Amino acid sequence: MTIESLSHESARPSTRAWEWLKALPEKLWRKVVDVAEKIKKLGEDDPRRITHSLKVALAITLVSLFYYIRPLYDGFGANSIWVVLTVILVCEFFVATLGKGLNRMLATLSAGALGIGVHFLATLSGETGQPIILGFFVFLIAATVTFARFIPAMKARYDYGLMIFILTFSMISLSSYRESNQALDMAHERVTTIIIGSFTAIVICICICPVWIGENLINLVASNMEKLGKSLEGKSSKMGSVALPFRVPTSLETVP
Repeated sequence: MTIESLSHESARPSTRAWEWLKALPEKLWRKVVDVAEKIKKLGEDDPRRITHSLKVALAITLVSLFYYIRPLYDGFGANSIWVVLTVILVCEFFVATLGKGLNRMLATLSAGALGIGVHFLATLSGETGQPIILGFFVFLIAATVTFARFIPAMKARYDYGLMIFILTFSMISLSSYRESNQALDMAHERVTTIIIGSFTAIVICICICPVWIGENLINLVASNMEKLGKSLEGKSSKMGSVALPFRVPTSLETVP
């Protein structure tokens, strides 16, 4: 092996590295263009996605005023974050936001009332019995409500509300043990902020370009019928002179 071949082989890794660095900007630009085209296609396929994104952004911006406006923040304090979290969790693409928001409000209200009741019951048992009573009720409520989530009728309609019920009850019950004087205030502020957040999300999703699931269902059925019609028409054309005993509708038209 000559000296020239050795120097040529030793230069290969550095040459490949240089070529890779030279091609890197072009690869990155291609990636950016590819991602931009996919985003553009996603928006063009259903422009309602863009509208929904703007609606969610508007709702979050509105409830953020609880942090920007001093009197509102002084009224709720750190619990103002629940307004923002509620909007993020409740906002849905379809008008199902209504049911989800009502579930969250009802679950928070009932869990808050139950948590306050358990707190006052535990305080009657004295300092020694208070953690025992609280722990017993947390275990009982968590087990009962979690089991209820497996019931088909409850899971179909109230699964989200049941989960929020466990979360709210546990937070209020456990927090009341260390800050017993603030348990009622905490429950009141949490319920109020969640109601405000849910109401904001519901109003914006329903009043601004609402998206009804029935419209999507009709479009899906029409698309599937057209595909079925084209498929059967293609098969009938291959059969030659053998005609189908019925006419296949190619859209959502009334069949006599």
